[in-house]
Amino acid sequence: MNNRIEDIELLRGIAVLFVVIHHANANLISWTTPALARFYGHFGGWVGVDLFFAISGYVIARDLVPRLQGQRDSGAMLRITLSFWIRRVWRLLPSAWLWLVVTLIATLAFNSSGVFGTLQANLAATLAAVLQVANVRFAQAFMQWEYGASFVYWSLSLEEQFYLLFPLLIVLSRRLLPYALGALVLLQFFSMRTPLLMMFRTDALALGILIALWTGHPSYQWFRPSSLIRGWRGPVFLLAALVGLGALGADQYQMLSVRIGLIAALSAALVWGASCDGGWLWPDGAFKRLMIWLGTRSYAIYLIHVPAFFVTREFWFRLYPEQQGFGDEFFYPFVMGAAVLIVGLSELNYRLIECPLRERGKRIAQRLLHKQELCGRMDLPLKSH
Repeated sequence: MNNRIEDIELLRGIAVLFVVIHHANANLISWTTPALARFYGHFGGWVGVDLFFAISGYVIARDLVPRLQGQRDSGAMLRITLSFWIRRVWRLLPSAWLWLVVTLIATLAFNSSGVFGTLQANLAATLAAVLQVANVRFAQAFMQWEYGASFVYWSLSLEEQFYLLFPLLIVLSRRLLPYALGALVLLQFFSMRTPLLMMFRTDALALGILIALWTGHPSYQWFRPSSLIRGWRGPVFLLAALVGLGALGADQYQMLSVRIGLIAALSAALVWGASCDGGWLWPDGAFKRLMIWLGTRSYAIYLIHVPAFFVTREFWFRLYPEQQGFGDEFFYPFVMGAAVLIVGLSELNYRLIECPLRERGKRIAQRLLHKQELCGRMDLPLKSH
């Protein structure tokens, strides 16, 4: 199976760009203007997280579900699950923990402006992230008290909780898995999203999984994206869906009770468009190459962008200590400085942390599965070393 789908990487790049632009408001650009107010009043880039969820559900399910559903031996299922967890741990945790430590160091040593917040809040946020309960803490702290600089970890905790429970759901539901996921989507679609439910929104994840399951069904060929959105229809489809996502995320639609469900559905539609690996969403060119580059480094960018914003603000605060506040004349220096930090640090993280440790996790997982295959052929028990 080809593990890399270019249109999926394209969507990842767009998703992280949405999130970075959204978080730049207040976290990097600490002032406001009528133009900024109009822009952010009509654009909610936080929906990029839901697009990430849909992508994650699709990518994980297309490999894990067939492996587990094709097994009847409990030992084999356990080893497949363990190998899956091993790969996710080596893929996600080293980078996540590294930037938690960096944030704590910055809180202590590079925080004259106070932009990183208090040490107490950041220590609590770090503990919540390490224990994978950052989404619970974020819901409790939302608009109530200081969370800390690592607030983006709430979505990582939700995904880790999903990764932990999803193999169990596959094993227990078996062929009923699509129905269980469909019920989960419908239940959330009509629910009133409280802050706690927002931190446990799994409808986009479930829809991504359903698309992965659908690709193995004959009916998928009837609605194959390449036959419906090829040519100019692909870019139009992509742009229309992205405009819809950005608009639904805007404050003016926050009273729409089903808007989170619609955001999940639009995110899933984009993943469906990318699922056939036909390159239909956008033609080859500079824009697509840029988005694919961002997509392959999207995890690092997601972890790094808020600390980079705060470092930028701290730098200019120290450069102009007499300044009572920053305004529009600092817009381009702030944006360009933060962009250089994000791009440079993300590239280093991707090459020095993510790639080598992801490959190491993959090798450990493959050795575990190889032992399973050998013992299955030889009918011998596994021996510990």
